[in-house]
Amino acid sequence: MTGPRVVVADDQALVRTGFRMILAADGIDVVAEAATGAEAVEAVRRTRPDVVLMDVRMPELDGLEATRRVLTGAADDPKVIILTTFDLDHYVYAALTAGASGFLLKDVSPEQLVAAVRLVRSGDALLAPTITRRLVERFARRNEDAPPVHRDLSSLTPRELEVLRLLARGLSNLELAKRLHLSEATVKTHVARVLAKLGLRDRVQAVVVAYETGLVTPRVEPPDTVN
Repeated sequence: MTGPRVVVADDQALVRTGFRMILAADGIDVVAEAATGAEAVEAVRRTRPDVVLMDVRMPELDGLEATRRVLTGAADDPKVIILTTFDLDHYVYAALTAGASGFLLKDVSPEQLVAAVRLVRSGDALLAPTITRRLVERFARRNEDAPPVHRDLSSLTPRELEVLRLLARGLSNLELAKRLHLSEATVKTHVARVLAKLGLRDRVQAVVVAYETGLVTPRVEPPDTVN
């Protein structure tokens, strides 16, 4: 398999250049850059990349609306990773509904950026740990005031329920395989069955369902101690 083809969309030229250099050093081809949301949409349509690194705040169209426009529901749609310096949950929720496959803060390491591109290109999805925590908190708050989601999980086998619980904790396929003592191929099969049975687009939607149905509940961390 050839390396991922990537479009980098960010209104700061220095950020785009930095990302291009990081990705190129690992054999990943940046096929286009975009400084606005509108340019990002045009670049995706012109170059048909595998992955788009999409900034949230850009002129003309923001990254969320640009994401909605490039994700048409077609089989050859690119995977979109939302990049932001703003660790705010409402951006995460909007990106979820727009169809993004991943969320990263711009302070990720070069290694994490490369790994994220390769991960989503392979059909996986990711959430940065700090964003996962805020996402969980958001849905926990929503569940306090809203009735539970009536999604039937009874079609899932015990193993599939276990896989869904671990997905909701943010584990990758490789981490799932190690935890469950299964091959990665078997894990991918379980994940695919979970998504198909529940009518979900990807792992990110699975996280939402797991928390909204109460299958998984947020872990309560002790408050910070003030000396």
